Amino acid sequence: MASLQNTDHTPPETNQPKAGDIEKQHEVLCPNEPQEKKSAFSSLGLLDRFLALWIFLAMVIGIILGNFVPNTGPALQKGTFVGVSIPIAVGLLVMMYPILCKVRFESLHHVFRTKDIWIQMAFSLVLNWIVAPFLMLALAWAFLPDEPELREGLIVVGLARCIAMVLVWTGLAGGDNEYCAILVALNSILQMVLFAPMGLFFISVISGDPVTFEYSTAAKSVAVFLGIPLGAAILTRFTLRRISATWYDNTFLKWLSPWSLIGLLFTILVLFASQGRHVVHQIVSVVRVAAPLIVYFLVIFFATLFVTYRLGFGYRLSTVQSFTAASNNFELAIAVAVAVFGADSNQALAATVGPLIEVPVLLGLVYAVKFIAKRAGWKD
Repeated sequence: MASLQNTDHTPPETNQPKAGDIEKQHEVLCPNEPQEKKSAFSSLGLLDRFLALWIFLAMVIGIILGNFVPNTGPALQKGTFVGVSIPIAVGLLVMMYPILCKVRFESLHHVFRTKDIWIQMAFSLVLNWIVAPFLMLALAWAFLPDEPELREGLIVVGLARCIAMVLVWTGLAGGDNEYCAILVALNSILQMVLFAPMGLFFISVISGDPVTFEYSTAAKSVAVFLGIPLGAAILTRFTLRRISATWYDNTFLKWLSPWSLIGLLFTILVLFASQGRHVVHQIVSVVRVAAPLIVYFLVIFFATLFVTYRLGFGYRLSTVQSFTAASNNFELAIAVAVAVFGADSNQALAATVGPLIEVPVLLGLVYAVKFIAKRAGWKD
């Protein structure tokens, strides 16, 4: 299969265009990659660089508040919005909005003109909406056969396909950011359509768990916590870039970017403050949820990397496919788990453990894939 990118960064000859080369598009879907190579760790900002630590601290502070500050939990649950407490709802919306503002929706039509794009997207859709959810379902049953609630939480995580942090991992690993942004936009739309029916199918039909998965509640949660930030991001992007595209790309996005992680940390703190006592008594459950998550990330990532290598996708596209398949939209998973099952439920606990495990594992995989490519001489 033809590669979709030009890795030597030399301008293509105008009289010899190559079909399927994403980098030849005059409009790209996300900010260009820096020309100067940096290590994965040094390329991260302060929030990103120690995100696993900040998540752990947010969990610890939340647990302390929930256990030692009277009435913390009840106070956080007083007001609700679409079945989710208002503080958690605010945190979820803040998480989703900044990353969606980076997607260049105005340029989507340019990249759908080549056959290779459609082949790559079809491959990714099979991975993200068939292979990955069924793998998570199998691991949930293998590791948690006696814990239906934790199992349901893992299934929800498996159905929430990544649209946020995958851009970070792909950029650090030297993947094709333009193509990655296509998948971000595509998965954003598909999740609004597929998440609720697939949740009903996987939990109520295939698993046959006694807990009812409320379709209407899940659909409403997806529409609100993905639809609102997606619509707001599109409106923001088209409005502000019409005024000044340079200011939007170089100033506004730079200021906005950290708010996604701030929203994540705030949400985790509030979640653990709401169910602090529950978490203390469920530390074994946290460990049991972490085990299948680690296996999931490793298996789906390296299996995808191997298959794409054998198919001749090239390093940059293989990296995008692998990180997209391995990453999860834990923001949406948390929102749905809280709305459908409650903030103090085991399902919400399982969803909340997701980012704590995913961040250090996926950062480690950034180093792993770059090491493999260097040792194998894998180029595009």
